This record gives sequence, C-alpha cells and structure tokens, in this order.
Amino acid sequence: MSAMARSAFGGRRAVPPNTSNAAEDDLPTMELQALVPRSVNFQEFLSVTNVHLFKEKWDSNKVDHHTDKYECNNLIIRRGQTFYLQLDFNRPYDPRKDLFRVEYVIGRYPQENKGTYIPVPIVSELQTGKWGAKVIMREDRSVRLSIQSSPDCIVGKFRMYVAVWTPYGIIRTSRNPETDTYILFNPWCEDDAVYLDDEKEREEYVLNDIGVIFYGDINNMKSRSWSYGQFEDGILDACLYVMDKAQMDLSGRGNPIKVSRVGSAMINAKDDEGVIVGSWDNVYAYGVPPSAWTGSVDILLEYRSSETPVQYGQCWVFAGVFNTFLRCLGIPGRVVTNYFSAHDNNANLQMDIFLEEDGSVNSKLTKDSVWNYHCWNEAWMTRPDLPVGFGGWQVVDSTPQENSDGMYRCGPASVQAVKHGHVCFQFDAPFVFAEVNSDLVYITAKKDGTQVVEAVDATHIGKLIVTKQIGGDGIKDITDTYKFQEGQEEERLALETALMYGAKKSLNTEGVFKSRTDVDMDFKVENAVLGQDFRITITFQNNTSSSHTISAYLSGNITFYTGVAKAEFKNQTFEVMLEPLSVKKEEVLIQAGEYMGQLLEQASLHFFVTARVDKTRQVLAKQKSIVLTIPKVIIKVRGSPIVGSDMVVTVEFTNPLKETLKNVWMYLDGPGVTKPRKKMFHEIQPNSTVQWEEVCRPWVPGRRKLIASLTSDSLRHVYGELDLAIQRRPSV
Repeated sequence: MSAMARSAFGGRRAVPPNTSNAAEDDLPTMELQALVPRSVNFQEFLSVTNVHLFKEKWDSNKVDHHTDKYECNNLIIRRGQTFYLQLDFNRPYDPRKDLFRVEYVIGRYPQENKGTYIPVPIVSELQTGKWGAKVIMREDRSVRLSIQSSPDCIVGKFRMYVAVWTPYGIIRTSRNPETDTYILFNPWCEDDAVYLDDEKEREEYVLNDIGVIFYGDINNMKSRSWSYGQFEDGILDACLYVMDKAQMDLSGRGNPIKVSRVGSAMINAKDDEGVIVGSWDNVYAYGVPPSAWTGSVDILLEYRSSETPVQYGQCWVFAGVFNTFLRCLGIPGRVVTNYFSAHDNNANLQMDIFLEEDGSVNSKLTKDSVWNYHCWNEAWMTRPDLPVGFGGWQVVDSTPQENSDGMYRCGPASVQAVKHGHVCFQFDAPFVFAEVNSDLVYITAKKDGTQVVEAVDATHIGKLIVTKQIGGDGIKDITDTYKFQEGQEEERLALETALMYGAKKSLNTEGVFKSRTDVDMDFKVENAVLGQDFRITITFQNNTSSSHTISAYLSGNITFYTGVAKAEFKNQTFEVMLEPLSVKKEEVLIQAGEYMGQLLEQASLHFFVTARVDKTRQVLAKQKSIVLTIPKVIIKVRGSPIVGSDMVVTVEFTNPLKETLKNVWMYLDGPGVTKPRKKMFHEIQPNSTVQWEEVCRPWVPGRRKLIASLTSDSLRHVYGELDLAIQRRPSV
C-alpha cells in the first residue's frame, strides 16, 4: 500500500490523541464567515474589555466551591455547581441585538463531542446537569453571569475565551493565562460521581490536609502524621502533570474510576516513570529513605520539576502521596492500614508456610509473605459499571505488588464486593480479597517429596483494618466493612461466592479446622525498646489426661515489614515435659547485642515458634512480629502562634544508643505553618543532644501540626510531632 493510501485510510481516529493538559491550541481571535468591507470598524461592535472571575480567597466562587484553601491565583471551581463571572464591554450590552458566549477549552485539538471544547450558551434559566450561563445583572457596560457547569465534565485546567458574534463572523478574546480556570470533582454535588452526603466526612476526606497513617504491629500499633498538603502552591499542577505523564486521554479525566486507576499506576515508578521509586532493600544511597519523608509536598514538587521519579518510597509513602492526589482533584480519599496483610503470589487464598521436618521454615518453598501491615487507599465514588450497591469506598493501591492488565496497579475494587466475595467485579478484587481473607497454612515438606498440612490459622490474615477517625487522630476500626466475623454464616457464604467466581484454594483444609488439639501453644513478646534486652514467654497447655513431651523450635529474624526475612539472629531448640491437664511456661532472653548490628528500616523482629507433640506427632505453629520502640524527636515552639507572626521552632533529638549516629538528616514540615525544610548533622555522639532552630511564619489559622523526622545510617523511623492552634491575626 502506498504512503498516500496509508494516510488516507490510517484508521478511525481523525484527530491525534489529546493526552496533555499542558499542551495548547489557541482558538482563533477571529472566525470570519463573510468578506469584510474595508470601511468596517470592528471597534463599533460589542467587544470584551475586561473579565472579572471573583477568584480571591474570600470571594464567593472560592468559598462556595470549598477551594479557598488552594494557594493558587487562578479560579478553582468544582463541577456541577454555579459560579459567577463579570464581563466588561466597550459599550452597554443589548440582549436584543448582541450575542456572545463563554467558551472553555482544554488540551489540544478541542472537540465538543469529547468535552475538550465547551461552548457555554446564554440561557434564560439554568438547567441542572447542563452547561449554561444566565445574565443575573446588567449595569452600564458590565454583565454578571451565573454559570452552571456539567457534573461530569473533564477535571483539569481550562482556558477561557469569550466569543462575540458580528455580521461578519466571530470575534474572540485572546489567550489570557489569568483567566485559566481549574475544574475539580465535586463531592458536594449530588449529580457528581464522587458525591458524599456527610459534611463531616467531606471535611475529613477532601479538605483535611494533615492525616495519620498507622503502621507497626497489631500488638504494638504505631502512628505517624503525614502532611498531604493538597492545597500547597504547585501541588494541583503536579497532580495534573501525573495524568499527563501517563498520557491519559483528556476525555477520560472526568471519570473517577479511570482517574483513580491511572493514579494507582502512576504514583509508583515501576514500568511507567511514575512518581516514586519503591525500595525495600534497606539501601537508599541515591535518595531519601522512605521513613524520612514527612509528607507529599516535597515528593510531588520534585517530581514535577525534575520530571523523573523520586527516590524512595514504601507502602505508607505511596499511600500518603496517592491520598494527596485524590483529595487535591476532589475525590474523597483516605489511607487504610491492613494488619497482617497477605501478599498471595499465586492467588490461591492461602499463605503457604513450608516447614522442614525439624520445624524450621523452608525458605526456598515459602514464596508467599505476610506483611506486618500494608497501607493502601480508599476512594469514594459511584460504580455505574457494576450492579447497584457496589459503589462507595473503593480500594486503590499504588504500591507495586502484582501486575494488573500489564501494569503495576490495583483497583478501584469495591469494598462491598470484597466483603461479599464478588471477586468477578473489576478491578483486582481477587487480589484484595486474598489480602484480607487468606488462610495461613503450615505445610511440612518431607524428605520423600510429600507435603502434609499440619495446621491452619484462619484468623491471622486481615486481623485488623483501620483508618484515621473523622475529626481526630485516633483509630477507626473498619474491619467489618471488608469481612464478616469469623465463623458467621455470611463469612462462609462470602468465601463460597469468591470460590464460585474464580478464587481458588489448592488444598483441602477442612479436616484441619475440625481436629481437636491435645496441646495448645501461644507466646508473648514483652514490650521491647531499641538497644535493650527483652523476653519471650512461650505457654504450653495440655488438654489431655496424658503426659506429653514437646520438642520446640524458636527462630528470631530481622525482617522487612513486608514479612520477608533478612537474617536469622536467634535460634533455639528445647524440650518441654507436660503433666496431664497442666500449663507450662518457657522464657527465652533476647539480648540487644543479638539484633542491634543488622536492624532494618523499621526495627521489626519476627519470631516463629513450632513444636511437635511426641505421641501424636501433632505440629503446633505460631508467628508474631514486633516493632522495637524507637526514640522520638521533640518539637518545641517559642513565640505566639498567630497568622503572619514569626515564631521559633526547635527540633531536638537525644541519641540513646551506645553508638555514634552518622550522616543524620532532620526534616521539618507543617502545612500552613512552614514549607518543608531539612538540616544535616554529620554525627551525634552517644547520649548527646542536638538542636535545630527555624523561624516560621504561619499563614493558615486553626488546628495545625508540625511534623519532624530523623534518619541516619544506622537509625531510622524516628518521628515527632506537635499540635498547634494558630490564631487569626487580630484586626486593627
């Protein structure tokens, strides 16, 4: 086929892809449809001399649209809601003979049928759901308009024009960046797909720019504040750039399902040059350790300015930045933490832990991992692509774990669908179902090649699922939104539904559930402080009238919080004699010197105890993780916390360890109080204290937070925070 023929029949698309909000094609300032006599003076026709957008923070447009917190000089509105603008003309406007309209354009190759070119007609009455402009005031040479936008229009940065008809064609205002208008999703609009009907929830999940992320271990839950900073200068443009970088077609950017799915792929850098490079290997030579970040602002601004991925992140960093992306664009979002989260490599709803015959873990066969915790996001939206009842909170996860449709992304998966086992519904519901519902299955791999299921723990995975409470920093337990209580009929039905829709179990474990145990075993780890010794107490209970001898094995590992072991620092075998119907306790001392030399990012230790009963050959197995208590950074403030007034912030840290800390970085952040800052100390001697002072001038009143972190070569995950009540500047 000739080149000419190929160009003539090059497929159905007549217009090139429109995938960049930043790219522009200007509309012509004149569209003449007739020959114009030389004597015509265009100054005689109606023309626009000025446009007023009422875009200051105190103006009704920004206040009514809940966009007054954005640090941006342009007008920012939410779709589906009326806003106001005023046009000044060169002469009084006469509606009987003058005809004009407002136009909004986004990207290149604007097309009305794609929603990238929006002509807004002047109408006598506004209609819900449709673009229209109503004249609400005529005064001398000015006209004030009330403009209604569509609740499903594209979200992004639009260019604005005013077109006036003349006998010879259209005269249009020229391109003016001052009139560029951002249009966002609108949780306050009933016709918007992200509508949320509770005002306190909107305040929390859209307007709150400081959050709390839970981590640690279920028996020692920890929390850290995170600065989402969705209103900070440059963040809205950075979030739009994320979609540009993904080459997401502009016509899809009004759909929260598509926007959140693209976001889940783009927040991680794997396979698409996205925002953050994930690293779980404890080596962060070319960037910032994940634990050092205090919020999303530095990350997103660096990504926007460098146009290359930022190093480094782990699940809570991905979730924190993704939450900024969602809230900034107007999609209600929250960070969720799942304690004992399954990473099921083969999607068989089982975490298969393979044991050697002596009770130790066979690391070659054991491919599945149980994360101490895993953070993901929930985004609120309707799901018209699913049956009724599956809208609301949707799981979206940007941590790169498994491939979904060719990219590392996850969701949006309906939380309701996960709870009821409807894993057939897109997107990635089977993976999320496994994260919260898998069984922990202990299997002995015998030397003759056979495998025997020894024990099943059906309650370990998805033990607790939490998010930040509304209006406070405490924990909100949302486990029951993901799963029914263990043993309920509904729980069994959900599992049967999941199996019917394609989830699979590779082993029949029914008999293991029902077998009565002759001996029970459990163990407790006492509260452990970094650099100090602590004890583990293992309890055996004999439920029979016979005596038993137990052969037990304890293994202690330094682990990544993802459940992957780095190194074993402790192993001990012992025998226990159990009298009939008796209880016996064994204590094991863990010395600081055994674990201190090879600690990882989160100072997480994993203990695994297996025991075999002599007579019955029954295998008992339990595993627990702990996070060592780490010293905190102290933040103090001198001066009055008043908008526009200087105050001195002191960040202080005392090294409690017996070793010198080297290459120490301290970070400080606080939306509305200070831009992110950092300072380096080459070393901190044992038991010595360092102080860092900065002068801050708050610009946002109300409840605020200062957040600090410290990282060094040998000590990480050190945090501190301080609540502040910033007063408004007294009126003179």
